[in-house]
Amino acid sequence: MAPTSPEPRPPAVPPSPPTTPGVWRRMACFIYEGVLLFGVLMIAAYLFGTLTQQRHALLGRHGLMAFLFLVLGIYFVWFWSDGRQTVAMRAWHIRLVDRAGAPISQLRALARYVLSYLWFMPALLGLWLSGLRGPGVSFAIILAGVVAYALLARLHPQRQFFHDAICGTCLVDARPPDRR
Repeated sequence: MAPTSPEPRPPAVPPSPPTTPGVWRRMACFIYEGVLLFGVLMIAAYLFGTLTQQRHALLGRHGLMAFLFLVLGIYFVWFWSDGRQTVAMRAWHIRLVDRAGAPISQLRALARYVLSYLWFMPALLGLWLSGLRGPGVSFAIILAGVVAYALLARLHPQRQFFHDAICGTCLVDARPPDRR
């Protein structure tokens, strides 16, 4: 029996560069993340109140806000660094990488966390400067600010958010390849 030669392989197709998820998909992930973080922050606030024996919500509120800022920072830095994803990012198949496509470091994740407050700061500054008060007005202005910030991604060539452009990070599509 003569040895058979292996069948010729089709030429290797280089992997296409990862694509950026659409703004609406990223906003859906953003909303889902907020729902999940509600529980995280409730547990953290309960822990803070218990440990400090806080008797009234307004007493020690600056300490509580600093503690919650720290809790959120630990949450996001841990999940974003070394190629991990938050639960919402995993559900929506979105991954955070650097411009070269590699997982990001903890320092870069920390910078992204701090700069991600750009989502809210212009609206909060506008509320403070205008003197407007009330939950309905506050919600409407903050919502308008978040939508405007999200739409600014359309101005970036790769459709990345402003804080991602500054930090050198990218949100990319992490859906598994089609098996057809």
